[in-house]
Amino acid sequence: MMQSNDHQNTIIAVVLSAVVLISWQYFVGLPQMEKQKQIQQQQAQEHAKTNPGAQTNPGATPAQQGASPPAPGQPGAPAAGAQPREEVLAAGPRIAIDTPSLKGSISLRGGRLDDLALVKFRETVDPNSPAIVLLAPSGSPQPFYAEFGWVGGPGATVKLPDATSVWKQEGSGALSVNSPVTLTFDNGEGLTFRRTISVDEKFLFTLKDEVSNKTSDAVTLFPFALISRHGTPQTLGYYILHEGLVGVLGDQGLQEHTYKNIEDKKTISLEATNGWLGFTDKYWAAALLPENTAHLRARFSSNMSGTTRTYQTDYLLDAQTVAPNATATANARLFAGAKEVNVIDNYDKTLKLNRFELLIDWGWFYFITKPLFWVIDTLFKLLHNFGLAILATTVIIKLIFFPLANKSYASMAKMKAVQPQMAEIRERHADDKVKQQQALMELYKTQKINPLAGCLPILIQIPVFFALYKVLFVTIEMRHAPFFGWIKDLAAPDPTNLFNLFGLLPYDPLLLPVIGHFLHLGIWPIIMGITMWVQMKLNPTPPDPTQAMIFNWMPLIFTFMLASFPAGLVIYWAWNNTLSVAQQSVIMKKNGTKIELFDNVRALFAKKKTGT
Repeated sequence: MMQSNDHQNTIIAVVLSAVVLISWQYFVGLPQMEKQKQIQQQQAQEHAKTNPGAQTNPGATPAQQGASPPAPGQPGAPAAGAQPREEVLAAGPRIAIDTPSLKGSISLRGGRLDDLALVKFRETVDPNSPAIVLLAPSGSPQPFYAEFGWVGGPGATVKLPDATSVWKQEGSGALSVNSPVTLTFDNGEGLTFRRTISVDEKFLFTLKDEVSNKTSDAVTLFPFALISRHGTPQTLGYYILHEGLVGVLGDQGLQEHTYKNIEDKKTISLEATNGWLGFTDKYWAAALLPENTAHLRARFSSNMSGTTRTYQTDYLLDAQTVAPNATATANARLFAGAKEVNVIDNYDKTLKLNRFELLIDWGWFYFITKPLFWVIDTLFKLLHNFGLAILATTVIIKLIFFPLANKSYASMAKMKAVQPQMAEIRERHADDKVKQQQALMELYKTQKINPLAGCLPILIQIPVFFALYKVLFVTIEMRHAPFFGWIKDLAAPDPTNLFNLFGLLPYDPLLLPVIGHFLHLGIWPIIMGITMWVQMKLNPTPPDPTQAMIFNWMPLIFTFMLASFPAGLVIYWAWNNTLSVAQQSVIMKKNGTKIELFDNVRALFAKKKTGT
């Protein structure tokens, strides 16, 4: 059967794109809604106090290991069970944290930062839903906290404050942006510890730890900092998104360890200067940010505490010897908050950190993804709507690639114009494929046609498509960002569904067993499918039945594949298709090529009528 070479390369590009998207959908798209529902249900249960869980109360106290250097913060014995968060918070003395971005408290028992809520971020699009809780105290269902202090050298017997020690506050009042707090602890043996904590208007805590030696002997101590997390957190589990332990450690670069990875390896120890480390979720993070000149003995670790798995990131600084009647000082910083791009970049720059921007997982297409976010964010500041910003960004991308696309569409138009000559060549050399190809190549050369031109518009879209997907998926700025009408969250799938008549029928098709996750087809995916279908029908119907079938089914396949993707991505694709149709129509008309759209549509319905 004769092949249509003018469409062959386009077919190959479309099929390869479909394979990529089908694979992406299988590993990424299908579990997305189920994962999100699980997380929402878990959050609802926590706030309703209906499922406190069986967690531990480890209390990461500094332990002296008998090795050099000592290791900070080993989990203690497990508690019998977790208590509701509010009961744990009320059980001991605390200092309130009150800033425009944060609400919470510091535990005077252990001097821990273990209670933090991000008041500007809510669990759902409802502004009255609970604020996101980041840090939680030991003894509550999901402990997650930061601890700072000193550990002694091997064999040292000096008494140091630990997780059970009760600090005292100098003065009174809450920790706020312009009001630091100071804690003190006297070990009763001549050492006095003093900790000053300050916080900025966003998510950065700065700590200054001092130890004064009133004894007659010098004391050698190691400053440490740790973040501890108990229980394996619920993660989305996507290949494109890192959730778990993370850091950048000097020349050893980016360190990313999933919870499963660190469970298997138990402990990963590294030495570096100019580093940071912590935990990252999709939108939230807690990270230790030591001074960039500090030499760190950093560690990622995991072990069992009773029946609960614990995870920890920590570092130990070089030893300081405190002479009699002298004072030693250690400085530390903690980031605990939302991964807002501008905030992260500002800390990276002003604190001279080592690529702190990598706390946000920009992915392999970093060189496209981050600039694309910057463009969208800049347009958002002008248009005040991220959906409109995405549409405007699509226009800009179209303008950038306008010359290339013009050449591509012009070459396609020329190829349509020489269809009769191509058909004649195939008939003349039907039994000699070599001569057939030679004659076709001579025709392309004479008419200045690029046979690969049809691939370019699709190939151009692929990296932009993945980069935009990444932006919508990982940046918190897109979270709960509305468009118009029923789209309240551009980072979530279109909430409407054809299979319950867009809400008229009182059931959720997604809950059906086996086939439920395929039955997500909202209004915007349908619009996207229609625009893709129109774009396909703009071209002549391929003479080869297999090729024609691919073109006919491709819009429907893509419609279902993209239905569970973020609404912002589907809107981008629909708008991009619309612009492509307009651009291709103008170029075809300019080159004197007939626009096949209406003929193809009429032919389609004529075939159906004939078939009946």
